[in-house]
Amino acid sequence: MTGDYYETLEINTNATDAIIKKAYRRLALKFHPSSNRETGSTEKFSQLGEAYDVLSDPRKKATYDKFGEGGLKGGIPPEFGSGGAWSSKYIYHGNPGKTFKQFFGGDNPFADFDKYDTQLQFGGLQPGVVKAQDPPIERDLHLSLDDLFHGCTKKIKISRRVMNEDGYTSSIKDKILTIDVKPGWDEGARIVFSREGDQGPNSIPADIVFIVRQKSDPLFVRQHNDLLYKTKISLAMALTGFSVDVQTLDGRLLCIPINDIVHPTYKKVVTGEGMLLSKDPSQRGDLIITFDTQFPEKLSTEGKCLIKQGSRGGRSLSQLTLGEGRIHPGQVASLSQGHHECFKIRFCKQLLGLLAKAKLHVIR
Repeated sequence: MTGDYYETLEINTNATDAIIKKAYRRLALKFHPSSNRETGSTEKFSQLGEAYDVLSDPRKKATYDKFGEGGLKGGIPPEFGSGGAWSSKYIYHGNPGKTFKQFFGGDNPFADFDKYDTQLQFGGLQPGVVKAQDPPIERDLHLSLDDLFHGCTKKIKISRRVMNEDGYTSSIKDKILTIDVKPGWDEGARIVFSREGDQGPNSIPADIVFIVRQKSDPLFVRQHNDLLYKTKISLAMALTGFSVDVQTLDGRLLCIPINDIVHPTYKKVVTGEGMLLSKDPSQRGDLIITFDTQFPEKLSTEGKCLIKQGSRGGRSLSQLTLGEGRIHPGQVASLSQGHHECFKIRFCKQLLGLLAKAKLHVIR
């Protein structure tokens, strides 16, 4: 489609959801092929369907408002989608009749009223006429990790068709739906508001369903009830030990000592510092810390030799100095355990000194 979606629906860019629906309703009825045979009406009807499909969806609308039609259909980087924007490439299904049917609940928007009027002529609803419920209306509910950890209350305004007192005409009215988000809710949780969709004389209003979608978090990645936290460390820290400071979602600062050697698959599990369990808020998942070890870009010949010597175990002790003197190979076997430990400490200091020369800094 070429052109502006707002201009297509003849509305301003600050139009509310109710105004968007009202505009589509008016124009779709005006340009529907069954009632308008003028040249260009079919194309206009298709443009209206695409415009409504975009502007009635908060994620698509957010992308269109910020990046235009090019960004909407060309796709945007996922990191720009954290605020609710549509990050995938949008393609309209190309069936404006489908959009029309989903909006009105049928191909003929007057079908319900025609049937109802006929039934009144014969003394009310005829025996055997069973009302069918419209299919559920699903919308995403974007929540931050903080919202899902602590719980919160969200109020969402909807616009829907409501039957008037005469029983066969309707009007558009707004309603506020309140969602009490419970601590620990999972991604994909469904909140159902029964029969809050558009009303019709011969149908049961659809359920409105909100589906929880978690926004990305700058510090943590949620994995079921666990929280994953990744931190960068130097090679020196990985070999000699350090501590990690983690700011929790409930405002505490954890200082976690790491005394093990951090190998590539090493993980530190802190029990009971993850998400609250929605079914039992007294229980919590775990905090799992992973590490990204930063290696030096370059290492001198001296450093390489020293590392190779260290990998040969006790034999490298013959190359280490104690004070101002040098220990000869023949003397190593007669040294006490305490001297062996002293040599190991000196070896580590020499190694860390070389790593420092390689511009590998400790990450705080």
